[in-house]
Amino acid sequence: MSHSLQFYIDGAWVEPAGTRRLPVIDPCTEEAFAEIALGDARDVDRAVAAARRAFETYSRTSVSERVALLERILEAYLARYDEMAEVITREIGAPSKLSHAWQASLGKRHIEETLRTVTRFQWQRRKGTTLINHEPVGVAALITPWNWPINQIVCKVAPALAAGCTVVLKPSEVSPLNALLFAEILDAAGVPPGVFNLINGDGPTVGAALSSHPDVDMVSFTGSTRAGVEIAKLAAPTVKRVHQELGGKSANILLDDVDLEAAVTAGVNSCFGNSGQSCNAPTRMLVPASRHAEAVEIARRAASKQRVGPADADGTTMGPVVSDVQFTRVQRLIGIGIEEGAELVAGGLGRPDGLERGYYVKPTVFAGVDPSMTIAREEIFGPVLAIMPYRDDEEAIAIANDTPFGLAAYVQSGDKERARKVALRMRAGSVYVNYPPWDAGSPFGGYKQSGNGREYGEWGLEAFLEVKGIVGFGE
Repeated sequence: MSHSLQFYIDGAWVEPAGTRRLPVIDPCTEEAFAEIALGDARDVDRAVAAARRAFETYSRTSVSERVALLERILEAYLARYDEMAEVITREIGAPSKLSHAWQASLGKRHIEETLRTVTRFQWQRRKGTTLINHEPVGVAALITPWNWPINQIVCKVAPALAAGCTVVLKPSEVSPLNALLFAEILDAAGVPPGVFNLINGDGPTVGAALSSHPDVDMVSFTGSTRAGVEIAKLAAPTVKRVHQELGGKSANILLDDVDLEAAVTAGVNSCFGNSGQSCNAPTRMLVPASRHAEAVEIARRAASKQRVGPADADGTTMGPVVSDVQFTRVQRLIGIGIEEGAELVAGGLGRPDGLERGYYVKPTVFAGVDPSMTIAREEIFGPVLAIMPYRDDEEAIAIANDTPFGLAAYVQSGDKERARKVALRMRAGSVYVNYPPWDAGSPFGGYKQSGNGREYGEWGLEAFLEVKGIVGFGE
């Protein structure tokens, strides 16, 4: 890309302050295919200053003006939709079909949902003689991950701009090219100078500088719980708002009245989607103990149908994990699962046969997993499923909730009312009943160590708004 060694600051492509560079690796081949510049605190200061200046005028724009801007962004995004999908395929190894149908599509759908939300949101209301007014938080630092990159960028940028905030985006340095393309899209749409700024860099340098910067009013972060804790510490001295969407270890309860063949197969495929690199993936499958053996055999068959290979190859259903670091972590945890005595049903250590290069992981299923095992407690972030037997509904709910995480949970049942009752008792920010369609307007975020705050729809908009009460405003 023409701007890969530049940053987008104050409405222009600019040279970085320093000279650090980082190769962008194709996980299918382990070879570099691009290079980006890595920023430092000087770049952060420049971008934040631009955002602060722009906030003075952009925060006073009307809702209709911001709607018109979002409509132009959507039009510009659609014009480069195929390019966006292709970039994501190359930098994270997502199969081409997944990138076109989901990865790139989620960016489009978040802009559309934000437009729907903005037009029906109650920006002002009266409560007696008090006026309740919603106003932009200020300068927002957005720190986003590599696994669903444009999804997490747009679900933050779109509502931030809709709210009247100005932003500084630091995308993941592992998957930075889609963010650079998005900056080109925003520039083409006519985003005013300073309203949107982008700096590439690593977490300890750029991420830390943004999180601690006194002129940043809010940090919205998606990533690991470990990094989320560090960001909260850095932000604490300036008492800025911190919004976090962190890790997960989602339980998928299959009740005893379910169509086991369909439910297990769908659960396996959902767990392995995006090579298992989804924070809300259903990685713990809870099945009735009396049907454990049957579920295991169904899961084995479903895993065997996955076709692991290069992202652009015909028939590939699962690409590689994103990096050597990720590959090593997943292999280590598969090894721990074997050492701790879980039954290996499919997959295991090493690359699939015939794939000597690339960060490919075998679709792996463990059975008879005890809730105390490492693979039942740690987020693996790879194509690894743990099947866990339970005696009755009460034990299933207890096992599902016995986790430090609480991002998502799943329940499958032939009786919708029964599933609803179980869903209401699951300690997670999102609960999915019988594998429903994705909903851009449903709140997304977690309980416990899965974070705080919510994204998507009106919750995503409210995250970037302050609430002001003007007492005595009028009769």
